[in-house]
Amino acid sequence: MATVESRYLEGDYLRENPDWHRADASWKAGHVAAILAARGVKPASVCEVGCGPGDVLMHLRNLLPDARLTGFDISPQAAQFWTKDTLAQSGVEFRLGDFHAINESKYDVITMLDVFEHVRDPFTFLERTLPFASHFVFHIPLDLSASSVARGGTLVNVRRKVGHIHYYTKDLALATLVDSGYEVLEWRYTGASLRSPVRSLKTRLASLPRRLVFALNRDFGARLLGGETLIVIAKAAATRT
Repeated sequence: MATVESRYLEGDYLRENPDWHRADASWKAGHVAAILAARGVKPASVCEVGCGPGDVLMHLRNLLPDARLTGFDISPQAAQFWTKDTLAQSGVEFRLGDFHAINESKYDVITMLDVFEHVRDPFTFLERTLPFASHFVFHIPLDLSASSVARGGTLVNVRRKVGHIHYYTKDLALATLVDSGYEVLEWRYTGASLRSPVRSLKTRLASLPRRLVFALNRDFGARLLGGETLIVIAKAAATRT
């Protein structure tokens, strides 16, 4: 029987996404480095939970040259990328398996970039990660909008193609982190629908109305039209430390 995890273990995710979103890696790494710098965080160690093919860490190697970088993923298909291209020369350690089962280290920063919307129980997943870092950076797609609900099939397609089983607005995403024991230090919209390297024709065609609505009110525009993601930096809430 197919399970939530099986798409990553048995190759379904790679079949649906043969490029594994590698073209967005530099853009995401830039957002991670920028929000760390804005908070004055200079990590000696960074761990990416759910690192996929590892390209974000490879780009972070250039942005954080002195940091020890480690990536974890459960997918054997993702692991196939770790010995290809320049990844093998990047000085990044990759580990195949469940982070919570095999990790034995604490890091200055843990990143989860498009991760907890994929997992069966995001609250438990997030809570179990808290002891392993001082700071956390999240990239969170905001799939839930008036437009995505009105179109009917949009969220189902996101579920089928990229495996999102939980859907968020900005407020719901931030509340999920708070309810899981995190203190949000800063969040930013990334302008994904307008600036990310890989955008569908439909997304590009919707750029003009999004620009107009976002210019009037970014929160309202994201709730109405979608097309946004969040970059968030957080730490364990004081009551959890």
